Amino acid sequence: MAQYIPEPYRIKMVEPIRQTTYEERIEAIRAADYNMFSLASSDVYIDMLTDSGTNAMSDQQWAAMMQGDESYAGSRSYGQLMEVAHDIFNYEYIQPVHQGRAAEHMLFPLLLKKGMVSISNYHFDTTSGHVQLSGAKVINCVSAEAADTQSYAPFKGNMDTGKLKKLIREYGPENVGCIVMTITCNSAGGQPVSLANIKETAAIAREHDIPLVIDAARYAENAFFIKEREEGQQDRSIKEIVRDIFAEGDAFTMSAKKDGIVNIGGLVGVRENPELIKGIKSRVVPYEGFLTYGGLAGRDLGAMAVGLTEGMDEDFLRSYVGQTKYLGDRCRELGVPIQYPTGGHAIFVDARKVMPHIPYYRFPAHTLCVALYLEGGIRGCDIGSFILDPDPETGEQLEADLELSRFCIPRRTYTQAHLDYVAEKLADVMKRSEEFQGFEVLEQAKVLRHFTAKLKPYTA
Repeated sequence: MAQYIPEPYRIKMVEPIRQTTYEERIEAIRAADYNMFSLASSDVYIDMLTDSGTNAMSDQQWAAMMQGDESYAGSRSYGQLMEVAHDIFNYEYIQPVHQGRAAEHMLFPLLLKKGMVSISNYHFDTTSGHVQLSGAKVINCVSAEAADTQSYAPFKGNMDTGKLKKLIREYGPENVGCIVMTITCNSAGGQPVSLANIKETAAIAREHDIPLVIDAARYAENAFFIKEREEGQQDRSIKEIVRDIFAEGDAFTMSAKKDGIVNIGGLVGVRENPELIKGIKSRVVPYEGFLTYGGLAGRDLGAMAVGLTEGMDEDFLRSYVGQTKYLGDRCRELGVPIQYPTGGHAIFVDARKVMPHIPYYRFPAHTLCVALYLEGGIRGCDIGSFILDPDPETGEQLEADLELSRFCIPRRTYTQAHLDYVAEKLADVMKRSEEFQGFEVLEQAKVLRHFTAKLKPYTA
């Protein structure tokens, strides 16, 4: 039976949410052109679209915001953030930016050119978009274990290192602009990567003189899974494990809106590469602002300094990862197929199993998200074929390895009763899944189309 871990905090302020009627939700999703991102938050009861920037900040973070130094250059808040970030990650250069995709925008054009490839355990959506905008090709190389959503494996997010070696030989090391290690591996179901796999991947990268970039949005959760699941790591602190992870990378990008527990902010770091550091600085000033604020207010820099530390607290991580496990266990008890074991920040429902009658080009994972919204006012998002942009050369719809519907749990935001409600509504959707026939795209952008696309229900 699913067990819930009591939260290591108490609630000090609440925000009202309203349950809408079924008829209201039909009108709302139609007005949003059946795109979950286009829904107004007032039309959503439980918002599980993302865990990015939607978390509840602590009293210490709010205190830091009130003390924020808003000086244009050399603010005290910047100094506080740099002291914390250098202590945690131990990189020569760390640059604040306004969010994770800004970090990618600062870094990837310096590593990738037209005709190159970027290889990852699995690029997430904005990472993939920035690789393509740089003129390079995206190649994903996640462990084969991730494809079997119903079987247990402790580190389904691992890089397939055998396949990685073959790809490097196939394309030539000189054409591999970077290797990206996404921790945790979001597109595979929020699955962690082992420290052993990170070290093995780094050794392959060093052998071929290819930069290893860590996509570090959920670095603390990944370190927690290493501590819990990897042999020989149980007696080590989260910070010690984090240090070991980042020691293997050459650079990192981070959306601090996840494990940094802030509403806005990100980081890009370089371990030791003067030319790369110089290149990032030259891009930050025109695109993000002066180096010591990087597109952020001083109050946001202060909140991030506190959040990076709070996000590594072991009691907090045990509770947060425990919430996700609880929801996953409740779903399994009710017969809802999820990526198992659960990851850190979300449950990922296997939409192929829920809606096997819908082909990938009619977007079963997106269809399941729409169905759950209509059923209970719950907003999630597609991590399947809809999130993949059409092939840039042929225009054909690509098929995702996995058709997953993602339902994120914002940190320190929802309670056990909310999670029970989500599991029960997912079970209700399964009972009438054959009523839904999928969607067609009416209008879309060339890159990252899922954020703004317009769709309509498919009718035979």
